Amino acid sequence: MNYVEFFRDLGKDDIPVAGGKGANLGELTNAGIPVPPGFVITAETYRKFITKTGIADKINSMLKDLDINNTVELQQVAEEIKDLIINTEIPDELQRVIIEAYNALCIDVDIEDVIVAIRSSATAEDLPDASFAGQQETYLNITGIEDVLINVRKCWASLFEARAIFYRAENDFDHSEVLIAVVVQQMVDSEKAGVMFTVDPSTGAEEMLIEGAWGLGEGVVSGTVTPDTCRYDKANDEEISYIINSKKTMFRKDPETGKTEQVPVPEDMVDKRVLSKSDIANLTKLGRLIQKHYNAPMDTEWGIENGNVYMLQARPITTLDDIKEVEDEPSLNEEERVIITRGLGASPGIVSGTVKIIKDLDELDKIQDGDILVTTMTTPDMVPAMKRANGIITNEGGVTCHAAIISRELGIPCVSGTGEATEVLEENTKVTIDGKKGLVYEGEIETANQDAQDETTTNVTASAPLITVTDVKVNVSMAEAAQKAYATGADGVGLLRTEHMMLATGIVPYKFIDEGREDELVNVLVENILKVVDVFYPKTVWYRTLDAPTDEFKTLEGGENEPDEANPMLGWRGIRRELDQPDILKAEFKAIKKLLDEGYTNIGVMLPLLHKPEELRRAKEIARSVGLEPHKDIDFGMMVETPASAIIIEDFIAEGLDFVSFGTNDLTQYTLALDRNNELVAKHYTEAHPAVLKLLMSVIEKCKAAGVTTSICGQAGSKPEIVEKLVEAGIDSISANTDAVPTIRKLVAKVEKKIMLEAAKKALKGN
Repeated sequence: MNYVEFFRDLGKDDIPVAGGKGANLGELTNAGIPVPPGFVITAETYRKFITKTGIADKINSMLKDLDINNTVELQQVAEEIKDLIINTEIPDELQRVIIEAYNALCIDVDIEDVIVAIRSSATAEDLPDASFAGQQETYLNITGIEDVLINVRKCWASLFEARAIFYRAENDFDHSEVLIAVVVQQMVDSEKAGVMFTVDPSTGAEEMLIEGAWGLGEGVVSGTVTPDTCRYDKANDEEISYIINSKKTMFRKDPETGKTEQVPVPEDMVDKRVLSKSDIANLTKLGRLIQKHYNAPMDTEWGIENGNVYMLQARPITTLDDIKEVEDEPSLNEEERVIITRGLGASPGIVSGTVKIIKDLDELDKIQDGDILVTTMTTPDMVPAMKRANGIITNEGGVTCHAAIISRELGIPCVSGTGEATEVLEENTKVTIDGKKGLVYEGEIETANQDAQDETTTNVTASAPLITVTDVKVNVSMAEAAQKAYATGADGVGLLRTEHMMLATGIVPYKFIDEGREDELVNVLVENILKVVDVFYPKTVWYRTLDAPTDEFKTLEGGENEPDEANPMLGWRGIRRELDQPDILKAEFKAIKKLLDEGYTNIGVMLPLLHKPEELRRAKEIARSVGLEPHKDIDFGMMVETPASAIIIEDFIAEGLDFVSFGTNDLTQYTLALDRNNELVAKHYTEAHPAVLKLLMSVIEKCKAAGVTTSICGQAGSKPEIVEKLVEAGIDSISANTDAVPTIRKLVAKVEKKIMLEAAKKALKGN
């Protein structure tokens, strides 16, 4: 076994050689992801070091009979082992290999004494079922071989940090079997850096979660700074939200010493947005590539230097299997609760406990089972105490900081980034934390422990649905989310996207057809559509045919021949593509026909991005070719998301329509002639523009006159000011994202009540 391996020679299966971090950096490098170059000092080198120097037996002896729950004893033994490793000289033969590798890296990047980051990479790290977040150390801005050798020993020593010893013991990892490799990687002097999860780590939703702050990523990962937070909808390829937080501190390279230092953020940057639209576009593109390559949701770290994005780490998200739906506490009205402080919902759940404020590590022993641990920010050394706590509250940190990651892994609620918890909460008082909403309440609030009478009353009240004339439906992007969507009480599915079903195969759909495997594609569609129509039956599910832009196909197997388009959103997508490649649309219709034959009569077909009636006519011909008769066997509809389709909607009605649904994201963009993802013009993007509203109202009026059902499934369907106008105009249904359904139903009920009252007033005046 080699003592050193360069990234190009490693892959994700090399964890025994390079540890989790090193193996994944090799995997990313070979997948073509932008990764700063480097090499790994292998686990075998560490094994050789401790055995040849004779310190292995001493370490095992120190660990024997150690009580890991005795914090003082654990810390003492950890320090003794670390001192032993740091002060033991590396044998000459191992030193020589490390020196040669560092010199080779300097030659590769053409920099004398290249500045590197030295990162620990344990062989029981970043596994699919264990995150080991923050267990070992990282040392930044290291230059020169002497500093490299010193910090390699420090990394080896960090295998025996108190937190690492505790975690291994708790998870039944044998200390002697866990080795450590060391990553030596060219340093990225990031102007901005952070973390990106390719799905929401708290809920598993198909939303990327990106956190960013100024300077090096240490501030975000450690929780020293509360970063900006961006949520990005992968299915719709759009930014859902961007929260700008006050970033008071940052890590950077000291221009004089070359070492890493923590400094205040310049005043004009504290509340300035970190991530530009182009940054988000670059990051989400890389996130998709990485998740596709691993075929799994991933937790990544990134840095941006001179406008270039580099991926610094990638690991599987390890907490998704433990996610369970957490319901809001039902027994008290909002006005009966006293909110003491609020922050970010970092780990869901509602729990009460006694406040224990931790300002120094030597105070950890005061955390008893069931307490609420309150601190400025958690560190890996606090894990033993966190395990005893009922919940965590921090002053600093985002939803991807150490406190958040560990809390999710432990399955306890966490509120991070309050900015004031250690000051406003009082020691030994009772509080309740809502880790989903990011709220901290005064006192204990009963949840699951209500008596049976209260529970019955609550359930009866909660089960009484609001009755609205306007249907409130739900958008579904992933078939796996059908149960959760149904639980909202939605009146059906106003948009079932097919993109995830097809793209999740990892293969472009036409490759199935070209290789004579159409049946496989049809079966994939049947299996996924069934998950939704079965749950919602007999409520209607509107299935939208494929609408993926070419840049999403490029990353799939068989996508190498996809065209290069300057703006894929304006290019070969939706009905345009499906009429050029009719076999894809035919496969979709075959899947629907198969489900209809099995008795699922609650499916409607919705065609995207039409702009001329001929497209609707040709799609119907393809449906008939597989034995599917539009309007008779199945409701046939279209998206109204181009100004052309809105302006000549009567021509589409004449061609034959059962329903239309507004795609306001595209309709607004095309009407106003702007790219909503372009930060220079995004401020002008609004669905409330008079031109957009005029198109919506005109279509509703003409469809009502012709008996064609109208709906909306775009983002505007979740905006109160737009919903009110649509309901007043007589729209038949509104389809919203799962989390917005209850709110939209309340809003619709309120608007309908207002309309009825106004009508009643007019009638009275008339009398």
